[in-house]
Amino acid sequence: MPPHRVAILALPGVVAFDLSVPAQVFGHRAERRQYATTVCSAAAAPVPTSTGFSLVAEAGLDALADAETIVVPGITPTEGPFDGRVLDAIARSDARLVSICTGAFVLAAAGVLDGRRATTHCNDAADLAARFPAIDVDASVLYVDEGRVLTSAGVAAGIDLCLHIVRLDHGAEVANAVARRMVVAPHRGGGQAQFVDRPLPRAAQDGLEATRTWALERLDTPLAVADLAGHAYLSERSFLRRFAAETGTSPVRWLHEQRVAHARRLLEATDLPVEDVAARSGLGSATNLRRHFARATRTTPTAYRRAFRGS
Repeated sequence: MPPHRVAILALPGVVAFDLSVPAQVFGHRAERRQYATTVCSAAAAPVPTSTGFSLVAEAGLDALADAETIVVPGITPTEGPFDGRVLDAIARSDARLVSICTGAFVLAAAGVLDGRRATTHCNDAADLAARFPAIDVDASVLYVDEGRVLTSAGVAAGIDLCLHIVRLDHGAEVANAVARRMVVAPHRGGGQAQFVDRPLPRAAQDGLEATRTWALERLDTPLAVADLAGHAYLSERSFLRRFAAETGTSPVRWLHEQRVAHARRLLEATDLPVEDVAARSGLGSATNLRRHFARATRTTPTAYRRAFRGS
């Protein structure tokens, strides 16, 4: 089977990190069996980046016509105007369209986000919504998957979206292998918040990581705050305060998110019945799993398994 053709579009003012993410995820030598990646631009001249250096793209806009996936990394500034040839090529393309961070402004200018839900960096979301009122802008999520059109929030959220695409294309095992190579979390759901209300402190030797690891090994058993606090040798009050400071959330909510995430992994990698997935993830019954799964993913466990494991 020939590799899937990915074109990464380098526009003037491209954010170098945003461009390097899809290049690393799809273009690394370990992934070349699955993807053929090309960096392209509208001009033959070096393309200036937002960080003070220029890069040379290996191809022109013809690469967009041949691509099966087009990735538009973030740019700055976002006001444009954008090259009409670029917008026309995007608008006419039948490829899967992906934007990272402020690359959403390019997809918006091409008209492909109209009537769709989309996201961008939380600092730029209000501007995107004001300039393109036909878009349903969601500033609270890491990425949005609208089928053929996918958008991500800023910076590291581009990694999450690209790994999500690998999962769609080749399943969880391949995506997890890419994540391990990149030394990043294998999966963060698109609905996860872009930020927490308080800054996260530096990890300390006496932090609660050991307790969280202990809890992750026991997701199939009932765990109360008292159990977690006892493992950490803290009072419940002190534990709650420190847990929120380290994670930006409560132990109960964190446990629930980990159980849903574990259910996802079991659905992706095993043939276990839904009832067993519910039990092993600590969500109890199949009915309870379906309810929580629908709330977290807007789909059913069966549909999720089908989407990520193929027929």
